[in-house]
Amino acid sequence: MANTNLANAKSAKNDEFYTQYPDIQKEINAYLDFDPNVFRGKTVLLPCDDPEWSNFTKFFAQNFELLGLKKLISTSYAPESKKYKMPYQPTLFETQQPYFNPDKSKTNGKIFVLTRDVTGDNRINIEDLQWQYLEGDGDFRSKEIKKLRDEADIIVTNPPFSLFREFVAWLMESKKHFIIIGNMNAITYKEVFPLIMSNRIWLGVTGFVTDMVFGVPEGAVVKESDKKKAERLGYVGNYTRLGNSCWYTNIDHGRRHQPLRLMTMADNFKHSKHKDIRERKRYVHYENYDAIEIPYTDAIPSDYDGVMGVPTSFLDKYCPEQFEILGITDRGNEYGIKTKEFTSKDTPLYGDLNRRGAIMVDGQLKSTFARLLIRKKQSL
Repeated sequence: MANTNLANAKSAKNDEFYTQYPDIQKEINAYLDFDPNVFRGKTVLLPCDDPEWSNFTKFFAQNFELLGLKKLISTSYAPESKKYKMPYQPTLFETQQPYFNPDKSKTNGKIFVLTRDVTGDNRINIEDLQWQYLEGDGDFRSKEIKKLRDEADIIVTNPPFSLFREFVAWLMESKKHFIIIGNMNAITYKEVFPLIMSNRIWLGVTGFVTDMVFGVPEGAVVKESDKKKAERLGYVGNYTRLGNSCWYTNIDHGRRHQPLRLMTMADNFKHSKHKDIRERKRYVHYENYDAIEIPYTDAIPSDYDGVMGVPTSFLDKYCPEQFEILGITDRGNEYGIKTKEFTSKDTPLYGDLNRRGAIMVDGQLKSTFARLLIRKKQSL
């Protein structure tokens, strides 16, 4: 289901969701636990950022020496080029510099670079950042930012959600390592799913079920219940909770190599925590795919060797050594591997069943949510 806050943001032309420091720290630390040298000697680029106060910039600048970075580059997008228009006031940090330009402050992006100790305190940290105006507005698609992309080893950011497809294509074109935030619904995008299926992109450490809180601009539309949830988590003010956000990456981490612990089919029918699994005592076979419907990840049977349709949230627990991904139940995706087509006569009450998996319930055809088609690897 589409996230309400993202839908509201889209209608308000808001691409501004500001990632919180603890979420960045938690995610990055997991890669360090798997490989302590993952950032050592590397140039890290933080595009689509606002370096003067960004938590991405703050984290990597404060931990520059600990991570062993070679260079940190952070770029911002010009205020007048942003979709979401709001009153703009340059910071004192910018206005107090001799090269401050009130016109460029609105129309040009900025670039912050950290490579060495500038203050003379024998430390390299956020106080040593040096900045200047970009020639353009900082759009990641510009030649100026592409040049910085090609210089970098690792790209880390929370890109504009409305441009996620383009941003992923931009990343794949570069063949660089990356760690980015996106919506879990992006899994089903025809531009993204083939990359997941071919093991060129996978989920980061922070899973779907983890609430992530983001800052939003003054006046942005926020669902009241999500605002209150952010407040209960300690974030009061212009914050919202996005429950279906996650990290995407092509950098390895230990969590993705932990096999799921599963029960046999017989044990699921006896002991599953899901009442419908226990009562039905069978898995429904799709009418349009040669596969069985598994409505819950923890209900995957350990002893079934055929194709299974599982929720997209399965990727949160996906171990590539345990399962292979064969496709997705989506008509608009060439990886749907459909086995039967439905006509309008088949689906007078439930719309177009060709788009998703179709199952027979009480004599009626009904569609499921999007399902990943997986199969157990025989080696395990």
